[in-house]
Formats: sequence, structure tokens, C-alpha cells
Amino acid sequence: MTDTEIETDTETAVPRWHVVGDWFDTCKCDIPCPCSFAQPPTTGECEGIMVWHVREGTYGDVVLDDLNVLVLASFTGNAWAEHSDAYAAFFVDERADAAQRDALEMVFGGQAGGWPAVFVSGAALEMRGMEFAPIEFSIEDDLASWSAAIPGRVEARAEALTGPTTPEGARVQVTNLPGCETGPGQLATWGRSTADRADAYGFQWSREGQSSKHITFDWTGPDE
Repeated sequence: MTDTEIETDTETAVPRWHVVGDWFDTCKCDIPCPCSFAQPPTTGECEGIMVWHVREGTYGDVVLDDLNVLVLASFTGNAWAEHSDAYAAFFVDERADAAQRDALEMVFGGQAGGWPAVFVSGAALEMRGMEFAPIEFSIEDDLASWSAAIPGRVEARAEALTGPTTPEGARVQVTNLPGCETGPGQLATWGRSTADRADAYGFQWSREGQSSKHITFDWTGPDE
């Protein structure tokens, strides 16, 4: 088989897809997390929880609305440059049927192209595990808080960052982040974790008061 035939088969296998939603993390870095500015973590290493909630999405004819993906991860060094000792565990919403599960794995694993393929291309992660799990997700319409949990194993909760000079109800937001985890053109809202706990696949921590941020995502693929 020629290279051209291989490319054609790959393109045929991946349908057009589009997902829009919310991403957030809680991690051990001080506020604001340097990783979003393409800098090394506060202590030189980072560990935390990342959550994606699909508000609206399609993968070919498969509807992905209201489904979630959660990842536990750790690494040493600058995530956007030289890093090592990178590990992850991947959880997919157990409410997804077989077709939706396959689609979520393709999109968020990077095999379906788009921004996720760019994001994972520089990440030499050692996967500790992948499973389907009950992922609870919530977010306030005014971005006052956001949270996710896998009962008994993972909990990530945060409140929007505020302070003595922040107008009531206003959000601390940033555009054009140098290291935006969900890609160019997305809006980030900064927060502080009120719970950041994990006990799964060798990841174990419990803390609060460290960095969190909510960032929108709007991705298409496979060739964009």
C-alpha cells in the first residue's frame, strides 16, 4: 500500500466532528498557574485534574452533548517544552453508549485530528489506565464556580478568583494565553480550588487553595 492510500484510508475513517464546551483544571501550582503562560510549574513539577465537558458535539452522526472526560496527570518541567516523568489516567463518561465512547476516545485521545492532536503530539505520556466511570460535572452560568467528581476517587472544585478591588460578580479573565490548554482564541477565567483530591491509578493527593482555571473550547476536525 502506498503512502497516498494510507492517508486516504485514515481520512475516510475519521468523520467530520465538532465539539464545544468547558474545560477546567485544579493543580498544585500557585495562582496563576505558570503552565498556561508556557512557563515551568511553580515547584518545577505539576500534578492535577483536567476535565472536559461537551456542551454540544457531533462526531459524524454520533451526538456527544452533555458528556464528560476527566484526566489525572503529572509531569516534571515545562509542559510546552522540555518535560519528563509524565503520567496520566483517562476516564470517559460511563453514560456514553458504544459509539459515543469510541468517538470520545478518538477526539480526546488525539487520533481524530484537530486541536487535541496538536495538544498530545508533544506529550510523551505514560498511560496508567483508562476506564469508563460516573463523572459528575457542574458549572454556574455566571462562572462563579465549577466542579467535577468521580465518587470516592476524584474531586475537583473551584471558585472564581476575586479580591478587594474586583467588582462584585466580575471575573478575572485572560485572552491570548501563551500556553492555553484548549488552543488559540479561547477565554480563560481564573479561580482558586476549594477541593483537589485524587486516589486512583497511583495518583494520590488532597489539597485546596491552589490554582484553577476554566477555559472554553471549540474544536473541529479532522483537518482543522
